[in-house]
Amino acid sequence: MRTPGPIWRQVTAYGGLFAAGTLALQWLDYRRLARSQIDELALALIAGGFLVLGIVVGVRAFAPRAAVSFDGNPQAIESLGITRRELAVLRELAAGRSNKEIAVRLAVSPNTIKTHVARLYEKLGAVRRTDALTRARALGILP
Repeated sequence: MRTPGPIWRQVTAYGGLFAAGTLALQWLDYRRLARSQIDELALALIAGGFLVLGIVVGVRAFAPRAAVSFDGNPQAIESLGITRRELAVLRELAAGRSNKEIAVRLAVSPNTIKTHVARLYEKLGAVRRTDALTRARALGILP
């Protein structure tokens, strides 16, 4: 009868050789795969870079911006002689409110609003609301 030692040594030796051969083949296959796929890897990196660039540009382009201050062209207001109350009425007209709505918002009577509107027409050289608003925007009184 043979002793079990030499057979197990042979099996272990062959198994080790087989494992080393498999490892070598896997390593070679990995190197071949890495070489053959380098173009795809480069394209993926470039695409990722453009993705990040697109996100950064998009965030900056669509970020809320600080409102530009609007001074209302004080020279035009002064030269036309528009009072603060008439300017308030003009802004309410631009918001599309009726005389009654403006009167409620400014806590005055509707007749007072009619008077202010008539004075605004005279000062702006307008015949109706749309003319007055167009002229006020052209002069830079309204945004």
